Amino acid sequence: MEITDGQERRRHTRVEFATRIVLMANDTEIEAKGSSKDLSLKGVFVNTDKKLDIGAECNVKVFLSGGNGDIELAMKAKVARVVDTGIGLSFESMDVDSYTHLKNIVLYNS
Repeated sequence: MEITDGQERRRHTRVEFATRIVLMANDTEIEAKGSSKDLSLKGVFVNTDKKLDIGAECNVKVFLSGGNGDIELAMKAKVARVVDTGIGLSFESMDVDSYTHLKNIVLYNS
């Protein structure tokens, strides 16, 4: 299937969601506060001026606050793209609780 400029390549709903995200890759830690966008069940784009190599594996923590205290979502991801404004991550795995919270965030904010 050929993609034209007007077609959307993504199959998963993406939402803009301001929160705190911490990335750990090798010896590099990147913390971005209130600057995530394009959050989906398959990945997230993190606005940051720090860079990682494409294909780099990293641990991602997404911190949610409110309600009954802070909730921490933990995922393993790979760097899918790097641009001047940030890093696009593709989630490789996550636990069931993180998936459930992530699914609810995407549904609530879409």
